[in-house]
Amino acid sequence: MDDDGWLADTRTSYDTVAVSYARLVRELLAESPHERATLASFADLVRSAGGGPVADVGCGTGRITAHLHTLGVDAFGIDLSPGMIEVARRDHPELRFEVGSMTDLDLADGSVTGLVAWYSLIHIPDDQIGAVFAHFRRVVRPGGPLLLGFHVGDETTLKTEGYGGHPMNVHVHRRQPAQMAAWLREHGFTVDSQTTVTSAESRRAGIIVGRREPLSALDSRC
Repeated sequence: MDDDGWLADTRTSYDTVAVSYARLVRELLAESPHERATLASFADLVRSAGGGPVADVGCGTGRITAHLHTLGVDAFGIDLSPGMIEVARRDHPELRFEVGSMTDLDLADGSVTGLVAWYSLIHIPDDQIGAVFAHFRRVVRPGGPLLLGFHVGDETTLKTEGYGGHPMNVHVHRRQPAQMAAWLREHGFTVDSQTTVTSAESRRAGIIVGRREPLSALDSRC
């Protein structure tokens, strides 16, 4: 899969659906008590790590960023789609949102206390996951918490329409929690928990909570 091609398709697709996406997903978290509890626990982990900024990477229209903010987290959002960021800024003008890609994360080393990728890894091809997790490790402070949400499965499907019938052209990658956990460990994260649930967010969702490992010989080679 051509890197520039899938990134461009993802950006265009979410630019197209941004307004309807915001409307259709706005109440999903309210209908998902397990996910709310997970986010509250993550907020506690951020406080235990000393507080500080938390990146919501692939933030979409900012609903998770805003929820974390209500939990006392200094959260900001990053998304590939300018259209999604425009809606996020419209709906949550008090918060910080930036256009950017998790494949080339424009954050300084060790600049965030924690990081969330909430169903935003689903369009990343397998051969790019390692590079993304390497960026996550680079920007999260040693010991800082990481929270991932993703669709569980073994298949990749092409999504050609969504969020009100608008045209899209994105591949949706479903993955097993064990594989995601293994990739995280390979890239310097400790996995503290992995759970599979069914909720309004996903018919079958994987949730992983981990921590960026302390400084090691790996960092000296980076």
